Amino acid sequence: MKILANDGISNSGVKKLEESGFEVITTNVAQEQLENYINENEISGILVRSATTVRKELIDNTPSLKLIGRGGVGMDNIDVDYAESKGLKVINTPAASSHSVAELVFSHLFSCVRFLHDSNRNMPLEGDNNFKKLKKNYSKGIELKGKTLGVIGFGRIGQETAKIALGIGMDVVYYDKYIESTELELNFSDNKSLSFILESSSLDELIKKSDFITLHVPAQKEYIIGKNEFDKMKDGVGIINAARGGVIDETELINYIENKKVSFAGLDTFENEPTPSVKLLMHPKISLSPHIGAATSEAQDRIGIELADQIINYFNNDK
Repeated sequence: MKILANDGISNSGVKKLEESGFEVITTNVAQEQLENYINENEISGILVRSATTVRKELIDNTPSLKLIGRGGVGMDNIDVDYAESKGLKVINTPAASSHSVAELVFSHLFSCVRFLHDSNRNMPLEGDNNFKKLKKNYSKGIELKGKTLGVIGFGRIGQETAKIALGIGMDVVYYDKYIESTELELNFSDNKSLSFILESSSLDELIKKSDFITLHVPAQKEYIIGKNEFDKMKDGVGIINAARGGVIDETELINYIENKKVSFAGLDTFENEPTPSVKLLMHPKISLSPHIGAATSEAQDRIGIELADQIINYFNNDK
């Protein structure tokens, strides 16, 4: 039985599948050639990340396909409902990358509150001639400890982000339509742990009281953060988006950075991937990364193993 890992899979995932008798193909097939490749090679399962799309047309024209796997959480690049209506199994790995994404959120936060994203641009250019000037430019950093982090969307990634925030002494408020309250357990290296019980706030309350806001929601049809929400925010708020492009109105984001309502933004996802707005890319108060939330060795190992386990279970039970 052949599995095409079109956007790649970890060696640990390949090994586990091969040990169970699957043939794993890691060739990256161009989107326009995917239909022919699947049919010619009688592919039973396709694994994708965010690069490859699996839409209705591909599903209809590849009768050998029995399973679609998404390495990661969001499945907006797959026509999930249609695939399931046609009897295909659709899987993802919601738990595997949560901590990696949460750490990236704090990479952006730590970088922005100390201006490292801008300093790393300017030190190579001016550090030898304007050291004192740059030192003065970056002399008004702030600490995260004691500040309030607002988490919009409190699934696995939102909760992992909240744990890091609590661990460094931040206050956390969250908004989630489906989770009214939850208990978070922070585990430490000496086998000790601390538990925190948090209750959901309204979105309006979160926006008004947060010093920093981070979003952890699936793709949306409308902006979650637009002009009305920006108007209600604290002056000097910082915003991080490592969720999906299109949850923040990027045009308004730039406007509110320019009028100093928003002090900075950290963006890992964009409305127009893979060609983000040049205004975003060139802005000195925006920290940037190219949709790499789950791109750690540890997360990719967990993703590969979790995909392999689900594939093995599905096809073994289907016999």
